[in-house]
Amino acid sequence: MKSKFKIKGLDCANCAAELERNIQKLDVIENANINFMTERMELEYDETNKEEVLKKVKKVIKKEEPDVTIEEI
Repeated sequence: MKSKFKIKGLDCANCAAELERNIQKLDVIENANINFMTERMELEYDETNKEEVLKKVKKVIKKEEPDVTIEEI
């Protein structure tokens, strides 16, 4: 399953790349893509439990970039 998000609060492209790498390390994520310029994030994951996936992704975001927020579009 694919989901798209608006991602707000990233300071730089390097931060976006680091965040993308850390999200991709999650066992529930098949693919993650963050575009700093458009402030978009796309996630591919097994749709068995979307809430669990989002909880883990938000935990990584909060740890790496506490000021960043995401909103599904």
